[in-house]
Amino acid sequence: MTDKVDICVVGAGPGGALLAYLLAKKDLSVILLERHKVIAKEFRGEHLNEEGEEILKRHGLFDDIEKRGLLRMETLEYWEKGRLIKTVQPAPEIGHLGIHVPQAHLLSVILQEAEKYPNFTLMTSTKVTDLIEDENGRFIGVKALKGKEEVAIESNLIIGADGRYSTIRKKVGIEIEKRKHGYDLLWARIPAPKGWNPSIKMALIDGAQLSLFTQAKGYIQIGWNIAEGSFPELRKQPFTPFIEKLIEAFPELETSVRENVQSWNDFVLLDVHSNFAETWGRNGVALIGDAVHTMTPTGAFGLNSSLKDADTLAKLISKDTITQLDFTNCAAQRKKEVEKLQAIQVEKEKTFATQFVIY
Repeated sequence: MTDKVDICVVGAGPGGALLAYLLAKKDLSVILLERHKVIAKEFRGEHLNEEGEEILKRHGLFDDIEKRGLLRMETLEYWEKGRLIKTVQPAPEIGHLGIHVPQAHLLSVILQEAEKYPNFTLMTSTKVTDLIEDENGRFIGVKALKGKEEVAIESNLIIGADGRYSTIRKKVGIEIEKRKHGYDLLWARIPAPKGWNPSIKMALIDGAQLSLFTQAKGYIQIGWNIAEGSFPELRKQPFTPFIEKLIEAFPELETSVRENVQSWNDFVLLDVHSNFAETWGRNGVALIGDAVHTMTPTGAFGLNSSLKDADTLAKLISKDTITQLDFTNCAAQRKKEVEKLQAIQVEKEKTFATQFVIY
């Protein structure tokens, strides 16, 4: 099976889906490939900031996403041993401190709009295995497996939006600078107790950050920093003393925690690192999102940066420019912004404990 399109986007996360939609609107033929059968996975970044919100509103997507369900954070709170010690309120002109948007809601709206265009195709359960080159070394398509069927898709431009372990980036041979941050992250999700306000709550436990993110549909996402690489040894230790520290920090959660977090298996481990590539495209391939600049969870910048990448690149691509994109200029618009955000993440991580110093 062989298809030919203007644009082949690999990876149907928020950045890839938005870019595919915006390019389909510009009358370019687009195929969007996703290796998973189900598009939206749990435990991905799901918090919009004002920049991500503005992009979705500008493209007429936000209202439909809101109808499916989202939740605006009303406060950022710092807690110590069950006691609130500091509260941050949103700027009046913004009105929130982040918006929780379930990824299924975000992607379903974007893809629903994209599918209104006959020049857009979504192909799930399709894993890219290699790139196709012409005699001049330009990449002109991808090879993939759709289930057990081998497919080839020829395209004038390939977009790698396939995440931190990007196959496209590796096949093109673009190098990344990988940075460890000294910690990994344990995720868990529990039902919120009655009356829990839409908020982000922080605590300091044994010198490590514990974060609670209120979610739409009545849940709380727990993000607990642990020392880098420590989880295999941590799992060998008794579970109860570990979880008692969470209950001590937030006593209101005791019932929900005891009912829903009963063993190490109730946590999902995230290997935390960031990366950055100097080269964001080459010979018919462009990279966006985590494929070219993975963020840590700090500050919830990842989702919003991916949407900004898609929005920026879509403005530069047309039928006239598709084969003549200057990837250096394309990346220049975003590199400085991303470098600044990654520096902010490092600073926030280094200074987190100072938020609990009472003067």
